[in-house]
Amino acid sequence: MKKKTTILLAAALVILLAAAAILYPRLAQQYMPENSPEPSSSSSSVSAEESRPEKIPAPDFTVLDAEGSEVSLSDFFGKPIVINFWATWCGPCKSELPAFQKACETYGQDVTFLMVNMTDGTRETIDGVKEFMEDNGYTYPVYFDTEQNAAMAYGAYSIPATVWIDAEGMVTNAYLGALSEQMLTTYMEDLLESAK
Repeated sequence: MKKKTTILLAAALVILLAAAAILYPRLAQQYMPENSPEPSSSSSSVSAEESRPEKIPAPDFTVLDAEGSEVSLSDFFGKPIVINFWATWCGPCKSELPAFQKACETYGQDVTFLMVNMTDGTRETIDGVKEFMEDNGYTYPVYFDTEQNAAMAYGAYSIPATVWIDAEGMVTNAYLGALSEQMLTTYMEDLLESAK
């Protein structure tokens, strides 16, 4: 039990550090006072690429696909990836699913979507999730985290949670909470822009 707790805490720390490294520069720039002097071109010798926060390698995990076959995150490296942790009993999760359906239809050729269901076998079952998907007309790919491998790798203790990963397998963004369609579109465009 102590080892499992240590692993969970380490995973949570990795996600927290990744989110801080990625989001801090963006938020700091957003809240910079309007009268702050802009750096002059002569004093700024750092290129745009050098000023980006350091990316963190995406922790790998294994889940089940709809056919019951094991699939690893690393199987999808080579193309940008969006991981969304969700469950059918989670109200905020359900509120963002239509936006993910639309995003999947819009960006699915260029981005891999891993909609990771927190399948515990009691409150959330594979058959129940499949029925939920069919009843609501969702067609995006669902993966089942029956052993909590993905949840532990990303410290997904609160859902919904979304992580964006570039084609090289590096975390570029993370968000905890329900995303609006507009927010999701902004993150998707940012992911695709970073892929260029």
